[in-house]
Amino acid sequence: MGIKENDQRYIAHTYARFDVVLTHGKGCRVYDENEKEYLDLTAGIGVNALGYADDAWVQAVASQAATLPHVSNLYYSQPDSDVAKLLCERCGFTNMFFANSGAEANEGAIKVARKYSSDHYGSGRHEIITLVNSFHGRTITALSATGQDHFHQHFDPFTPGFVHAVANDIADLKSKVGKRTCAVMLEMIQGEGGVLPLEPAFVSAVAELCRERDILLIVDEVQTGIGRCGTLYAYEQYGIHPDIVTTAKGLGNGLPIGGVLLSEKVSDTFHPGDHGTTFGGNPIACAGAYVVLKRMDEAFLSAVQKKGAYVEQRLSEMPHVVQVNGLGLMRGVVLDGVTARDVVAACIEKGVLLLTAKDKLRLLPPLTITLDELKEAMDVMEAVLTQIA
Repeated sequence: MGIKENDQRYIAHTYARFDVVLTHGKGCRVYDENEKEYLDLTAGIGVNALGYADDAWVQAVASQAATLPHVSNLYYSQPDSDVAKLLCERCGFTNMFFANSGAEANEGAIKVARKYSSDHYGSGRHEIITLVNSFHGRTITALSATGQDHFHQHFDPFTPGFVHAVANDIADLKSKVGKRTCAVMLEMIQGEGGVLPLEPAFVSAVAELCRERDILLIVDEVQTGIGRCGTLYAYEQYGIHPDIVTTAKGLGNGLPIGGVLLSEKVSDTFHPGDHGTTFGGNPIACAGAYVVLKRMDEAFLSAVQKKGAYVEQRLSEMPHVVQVNGLGLMRGVVLDGVTARDVVAACIEKGVLLLTAKDKLRLLPPLTITLDELKEAMDVMEAVLTQIA
């Protein structure tokens, strides 16, 4: 049997795959089993921040794999402490702990919030407000936090203690705050919800409310973080400093890693035995993450902003495009008269890979993509949308 046949026979059918078998990649291009080339505007759903087979990243990962590929968190090692120091000092957090994915990081953040509240206020103050249309992961508690009804089926009972407020409606959110509220959890841009940025005034009002009530502010930066929006984390563009930030995806550039950044206020909430992970802070993943973070200097992030502006401008001029949302190189496209899925399929045929988010097109290219490569991709998208017209 071939690759597709083996996949369909032996891998559980949790994904509706496109009819493409990818075998290797370099930079922002990937290749299928027939050596057809594709310009990738998906980056593994926002994961491959430095593209494919980045030379420095490959060298760091291979070197670490040849020396200390894994060590228990019962012992000290250098790679995880290097990444933690870099992140905390750069972002103004006191400490952090590592996980293996965004969902794990969000689950950890929820535990911090509930334990902080229990330590300071006793039992019963455990509710967390998230937003309608949010997405925080597919584990059972992360799904409970997710504010989309279609995810809340088939897996009862869900974890209690989550309340969903309407995004950008501060009056609705305030109406959900009560004596049981311990935290508010936000995405600066609702990625899986359709690439919908929050309004700055709403975010500022939520941050002020949290300060007044000693409610922790958690920001889920799993998709928006690691330079994706043109700053290391998207919350920086909103003028706030959260109590807790979760991170994953682009941090590993293809290796599984997540993290939870903790402000001084909550930095001593966890003690030995309160939380743990077998693979979190894995030396190989952290060796790669260190390369990613060192690349995210001011010039690199400024280039992401410029490339994002170019994408927005080009998309806005195309047929069927009603609106372009997002920041940096995280973009959602509202279409009229054509489905996003049809556009994605047509672009695959022409050698460009795209994503969808609900009924929108979604673009999450490697952050290293060049303007020439973006022009090439935009030309293909424009041709497809013109032909469909």
